[in-house]
Amino acid sequence: MFDKILIANRGEIACRVIKTARKMGIKTVAVYSDADRHALHVEMADEAIHIGPPQANQSYIVIDKIMDAVKQSGAQAVHPGYGFLSENPKFAEALAAAGVAFVGPPVGAIEKMGDKITSKKIAQEANVSTVPGYMGLIEDADEAVKISNEIGYPVMIKASAGGGGKGMRIAWNDDECREGFQSSKNEAASSFGDDRIFIEKFVTQPRHIEIQVLCDAHGNGIWLNERECSIQRRNQKVVEEAPSPFLDAETRKAMGDQSVALAKAVGYASAGTVEFIVDGDKNFYFLEMNTRLQVEHPVTELITGVDLVEQMIRVANGEPLSITQDDVQINGWAIENRLYAEDPYRNFLPSIGRLTRYNPPAEGKLGEGIVRNDTGVFEGGEISMYYDPMIAKLCTWAPTREGAIEVMRNALDSFEVEGIGHNLPFVAAVMDHPKFISGEMTTAFIAEEYPDGFEGVTLDDDHLRRVAAAAAAMNRVAEIRRTRVTGTVGNHERRVGTEWNVALQGISFDVKTEADRDGATVVFSDGEKLRVEGDWTPGDSLSRMNINGQPLVLKVDKITQGFRLRTRGADLKVNVRSPRQAELAALMPEKLPPDTSKLLLCPMPGLIVKVDVEEGDEVQEGQALCTVEAMKMENILRAEKKGVVSKINAAAGESLAVDDVIMEFE
Repeated sequence: MFDKILIANRGEIACRVIKTARKMGIKTVAVYSDADRHALHVEMADEAIHIGPPQANQSYIVIDKIMDAVKQSGAQAVHPGYGFLSENPKFAEALAAAGVAFVGPPVGAIEKMGDKITSKKIAQEANVSTVPGYMGLIEDADEAVKISNEIGYPVMIKASAGGGGKGMRIAWNDDECREGFQSSKNEAASSFGDDRIFIEKFVTQPRHIEIQVLCDAHGNGIWLNERECSIQRRNQKVVEEAPSPFLDAETRKAMGDQSVALAKAVGYASAGTVEFIVDGDKNFYFLEMNTRLQVEHPVTELITGVDLVEQMIRVANGEPLSITQDDVQINGWAIENRLYAEDPYRNFLPSIGRLTRYNPPAEGKLGEGIVRNDTGVFEGGEISMYYDPMIAKLCTWAPTREGAIEVMRNALDSFEVEGIGHNLPFVAAVMDHPKFISGEMTTAFIAEEYPDGFEGVTLDDDHLRRVAAAAAAMNRVAEIRRTRVTGTVGNHERRVGTEWNVALQGISFDVKTEADRDGATVVFSDGEKLRVEGDWTPGDSLSRMNINGQPLVLKVDKITQGFRLRTRGADLKVNVRSPRQAELAALMPEKLPPDTSKLLLCPMPGLIVKVDVEEGDEVQEGQALCTVEAMKMENILRAEKKGVVSKINAAAGESLAVDDVIMEFE
């Protein structure tokens, strides 16, 4: 077995590989850019080597710099993680030439399957059903439009070397095709150093289901069931689960056998994933093969008990697989939510900055399930503009799908992240969405269910009452604390009342708290009683309550006359007042937000790539105004309504902060 492995990656996947290597008794070497000097993977590894500036194309994807680090460290093998150089055959060739093992498939398999165009041709030759498309190279936007019309809109424009949602656009007409073709080429060149583009038919109402395969260099190959990855945003997966709630045993086996056959046809040896589009009749179509470890591999590990990173290392060491197809079972259900530094209230635009608070739920047993959190950040660390915005992958397991969802709900409510915008409220909302609960989602889930973006969660009356009861009980605890403050004026003892008004989400409840040593009973004006027990003291940022025996986890911040409480994706300003205070508060005028309707504000920290209009131009609704690049993604800002540009405050090449004014309108 290897004594030392270098990990040619960063963030959570580097930390993930280090954990398994440590378990196997293998020393690890981290590489890092200037931006990652104090990163978690650097702290966890046995050694760390600096490889250059923050930009990935000057550090993490420069083969020579990684090879220098390999030579300097004396590592016998390299694990590439995902992204960066993980599917670059030239990198695998360089390692082979240096006598260093690549913890991944052979160069030939990467070349044949890692390239999306070539893999489609091989799949067609192997009589695998594929989505209609044009597999040749496309020179310019005019040719892209011509091909798209031949295929028929809508079409998917994809980077040949792409992955992780980068370099992908859906076009519904000629204009969107021209625009998407150029943006895809730009993103592909920036992220992968390869701007080749291909086009395929975009299948509406599809499900994205993938098969995990594992092969060795001795001709053995197995499939480790499927992952449902249909909940995606901008073609990037957000929620994954294993197994799929849609497949039956017959379809699962057919997809698995076909995936292994395809892998063996190209001499595959390592962990890999074959991705399919599956329609409502369970017809499946080959999309692509990812010749690397997938981001969502933990859900497969949770239901099979197989450590995929360990298996990759053993295969790279020349060992035959120690498990057969008959050994692979489905044990329970696993769900993964990707926590991104993206603000759901700003159309999921990237958010960067320092993590002023990062307190994930404890890993291990939670109720009848298990919590796992794969992360590469820490409290006080910084989310950089240079890399993918993923913060963590929160995974849960339980014997049933319903159980895994419930464990996930409580884990998400316990996950504290402050200092940046993040998508925790959104994924919490998905866990309660009827379509997700039923398992009837497609890849259009987010676009269909949140057509106007995510605007937060509105809790139903039962849940509101539970939160109101908890707030009333917490307020009583806080009031008692305030009565014990030293240095108060004599003869002015503060008394804790029992009658309160709790206002939240535009509704108010008159309640009475009846306290005892074990908790409090909160009585509503209509006679309903809720028993509140739990563990919270003033100053705690997390409250774990039981309401009538059911758990309720709340993130807590103090505000004047109450709390800011967050639970199940809802962000609530909860005022707890005496009856007289509530009476007077009702007379206060509401403060209105400033009018920004005539301003184009920068929605994220980023770089202005280009400005598409000039002062004095009349613009129409939906017209492109400018392009902002952040975290390797180009974002086109469009006019919300017809107007005339009166002033432009930013030019191409300028870096802007959130809410900087880009342009003004008459």
